[in-house]
Amino acid sequence: MHIAIDTTSLATGHKDRGIGTYTKELIRSLQKYEKKHSYSFFVRGEKVPENIDLVHYPYFDHFFLTLPLQKPKPTVVTVHDLIPFVFPDKFPRGLKGTFTWQIQKFSLRGATRVITNSQQTSKDLVRFTDFPRDKIDTIHLAPSKSFRKVNRIEAERIKRKYHLPDTFILYVGDVNWNKNILGLLTAFQNLKTSLVLVGSAFNDGGLFEMQQINELTHALRLDNVVKKLGFVPEEDLVGIYNLATVCIEPSFYEGFGLPVLEAMACGCPVVCSYAGSLKEIGGPAISVDPYDPKSISSGILYVLSMHDTQREELIKKGIVWAAQFSWKKVAAETVASYEKALA
Repeated sequence: MHIAIDTTSLATGHKDRGIGTYTKELIRSLQKYEKKHSYSFFVRGEKVPENIDLVHYPYFDHFFLTLPLQKPKPTVVTVHDLIPFVFPDKFPRGLKGTFTWQIQKFSLRGATRVITNSQQTSKDLVRFTDFPRDKIDTIHLAPSKSFRKVNRIEAERIKRKYHLPDTFILYVGDVNWNKNILGLLTAFQNLKTSLVLVGSAFNDGGLFEMQQINELTHALRLDNVVKKLGFVPEEDLVGIYNLATVCIEPSFYEGFGLPVLEAMACGCPVVCSYAGSLKEIGGPAISVDPYDPKSISSGILYVLSMHDTQREELIKKGIVWAAQFSWKKVAAETVASYEKALA
């Protein structure tokens, strides 16, 4: 097969976010593990390469036009989540967004197959678009091989570089409403430890969500315990996961939740919400109610109070669980989806 892949996300603000990570790792794994096929790349606005068998759009946006209406070749589209439709009051579309969504939905129905990252997103896709269930392939993502346990020297280097405390709770991700950062901060009223926040959005004080986060941090007198690192390159993030006492994922809803597996692969205990896809991929993580800050704080305290043997057992379970997810498997299952599209 000769597959053309849209790499627009690698040339936009999505480059250092989940969508960019997916596109980058997918291309890398296809070229490494599925060498019998050939791949071409293009960005939105460019002509799709000729003499190809199939086109893959790894990113589907709800409120921006990311798909062509006309599809001269079999087409596979990856849909990562439909969170704005699960919580429409939290993600108002407006007139323009509603119009764009109708176009996007119409264009999506013209796809030969759709890939989702979780069973939850597959269910949401059918619910909100009426896309045929038998044309959807659920392919779980995986942490990059970079995420692993590192030696003490490397960990100490990262600790010094970012001035990290001896004990801290780590959050990695965005600041959208569904991420529940305000609930996490509320939970920290009862915790006597530091919170380290990693993600490019934490550097953007102009965001409405960041204004809310900063206001609540100040109101709860957490300024001295909350440390915002902003964007951290992957090679350093590995060390931060290794140093963290607990990784927290308090989301109201996720389409996948990659930081959960990244943390586990690095030997960091995870406390995460049971909402959305997290109940699928959380495995041995300590499960909490995202709507109850006391539940979040109790889950974190439970891990903090573990004896060394309990903690080591949880870490081992996490490493084994994360190892079940691999980009080699993602590549094989993605090619299988391509083959179904061409059948």
